[in-house]
Amino acid sequence: MAKYYKLDRVRDMADNDEDFVMALAAAFIEEVPEDAERLRKAVPAKDYHETYQAAHKMKPTIELFDLGVYDELIEVQDWGKYEEEGKNVDESLQKVLTAVENATNEIKADFGL
Repeated sequence: MAKYYKLDRVRDMADNDEDFVMALAAAFIEEVPEDAERLRKAVPAKDYHETYQAAHKMKPTIELFDLGVYDELIEVQDWGKYEEEGKNVDESLQKVLTAVENATNEIKADFGL
């Protein structure tokens, strides 16, 4: 049973087609950790554009797999979008990165990827 992600929306979208669920899981593994790494580097560097782009790209997948950090991801995305220099998003960023790492490891194990 998945602890760090949920497949309800994934299964609904896939209409319970397990091959499609597997393809979505593989896409998660391929793309989300890479984008999370972009965030890990961009936020401390105050690279607002890169932060916005990476977070924006991650949003649909984070929501689809219901990692529970969508609001935190939006906060990081908006920090980049509006170049909120005086705002500290480190805590939200860390929550997103931890959730992505946990979900990635669990999806790899659950799907044999």
